[in-house]
Amino acid sequence: MQLKSPRSILLAALALPGLHGAAHADTPPERGEITLSYLDYQDRQPGLDRIAVHSPSVSILAPVAGVWTLEASLLHDSISGASPRYHTAISGASHMDDSRIAADVRVTRHFSRGSLSVSASRSNENDYLSRALGVQGSIASADQNTSFTFGAGVTNDRINPVNGVVHDERRHTVELMAGVTQVLGVRDIAQFDLTHTDGEGYFSDPYKFLDIRPRSRTENTALLRWNHRFDASGGTSRASYRYYRDTFGIRAHTLSEEYVQPLGGGWTLTPSARLYSQSAASFYFDAVYDPVFGPPSPPNFQFTPGLLITQDQRMAAFGALTLGLKAEKKLGADWVVDVKFEDYQQRAALHLGGTGSPGLAPFYARTWQLSLTRLW
Repeated sequence: MQLKSPRSILLAALALPGLHGAAHADTPPERGEITLSYLDYQDRQPGLDRIAVHSPSVSILAPVAGVWTLEASLLHDSISGASPRYHTAISGASHMDDSRIAADVRVTRHFSRGSLSVSASRSNENDYLSRALGVQGSIASADQNTSFTFGAGVTNDRINPVNGVVHDERRHTVELMAGVTQVLGVRDIAQFDLTHTDGEGYFSDPYKFLDIRPRSRTENTALLRWNHRFDASGGTSRASYRYYRDTFGIRAHTLSEEYVQPLGGGWTLTPSARLYSQSAASFYFDAVYDPVFGPPSPPNFQFTPGLLITQDQRMAAFGALTLGLKAEKKLGADWVVDVKFEDYQQRAALHLGGTGSPGLAPFYARTWQLSLTRLW
């Protein structure tokens, strides 16, 4: 690919993940690409191998007529394994099998100082259907060093659990986003995004005992990214911090770093680390065990009007650490192959500023992903 200006070189080296519009505000990508990927996921708790996911996918990115970009993807998840124990499900011995088919498409019109995208997606499982529409636009300053991005999306979900706890429940979500990307110099680029989400409908988990959640949820997220290129090594640091809060009472912090290092012979290595910590939802109860109801039940439990309660481990106070490594190899001018590994561990003891929710079993997961890309 021929890069046509120092600014293009900077954006290529520092390209912010998730910010397609900023990297291609002037023109569509000069080459199209098709990518085949296979993801293998396995999680576990002490003494219990849990969920396994096998997910082949295909994606395409194509420039059209010099001013358009078409992106589309299709994936199929095969999911099987034991449901999590205690504070993550009714039973640690139950077994589940499921599959999911998901597809999305995005069409982008490029202008001299900006872009406008429209997207649609659909995800279908045997008990869950999700459909979404979105629009995103960006506009750059006259010197192309500052770019403003605005977006909106609507998601409609339909929930029909196989255990019949509820029937044809709905959830409707509206998301608004605004952001700014700033070139800070020949080595640095930064991005700041704010996202606001309002949801109405069914938020409970029908497969969990004692799970009654509010029928509305408001979420706010602030995201700061900073990429810095090192002249001596030719590598790029990509750092980010994300703050999240919602009306369930959860407050979360995510700090991540990855370092992209080009090597000789067409190789690139990218080690990464991500630290996450969240507080518990206001209606979460700790893993204590009632002598009458058995584990896990809160002591002296009784149903009352307007009761809100959950034992879902994802609503607890905990911390998590993810370590990863990606290796990429260019095969000539038209092919790229990469393999990525991530190891995830979640424990109450990793919660920042405290010990986290008591009684949680540690949770571990690992992911392998292999991808092959053909450029044209």
